[in-house]
Amino acid sequence: MKLYHFPVAPNPARVLFYLQEKQLTQVELVLVDFFKGEQSTPAHLARSPRGTVPVLETDEGDFLTECLPIIEYLEELYPTPPLIGVNALQRQRVRARERYIELNIFAPLARIVHCTNSPLGWPANPAVVAYEMRNLPGSMAYVDEWVGEGPFVMGDQVTIADCTLLAAFNFAKFGGLEIVEQYANLSRWFERFAVRHLD
Repeated sequence: MKLYHFPVAPNPARVLFYLQEKQLTQVELVLVDFFKGEQSTPAHLARSPRGTVPVLETDEGDFLTECLPIIEYLEELYPTPPLIGVNALQRQRVRARERYIELNIFAPLARIVHCTNSPLGWPANPAVVAYEMRNLPGSMAYVDEWVGEGPFVMGDQVTIADCTLLAAFNFAKFGGLEIVEQYANLSRWFERFAVRHLD
């Protein structure tokens, strides 16, 4: 299998962190360099018609797009260690928290970075930044309560929620946005979890 990715981008980072936690070294990593425009080449558009990453190429030659479906596909093939729970209730709870983080922290932080200091050169948009910054503190405080003193978002077990949250904070840091330090539990979580994945 091959994972086509661009590590600067937060969405591929979610899957890369997942692969690292699962130790799925059999998945070959293939860089799609957005700075060189490789996302718009015919070869990549054949894999991903909208030119997005990540894309997983299966051993059968199929191309899978979108982070969570890729992760869930891999989770079915390689269930150990489990990163989405081991029964229906656990899986629902993990997915619910991961989804909340995606919608209310991951996506807003990505928009803020792209509208202030976009690595892809997108134009600044102060109105979008102001809108996202109004809602972000409440969401951050809510997840800060979830994390508490625990090592991971869901307590003692690492899950895909941790991967998505790390991708969000890592991209924010890359974009010069220092926000996690304002929340004691999240700051502690970031320091502990980031060392597992970031140089």
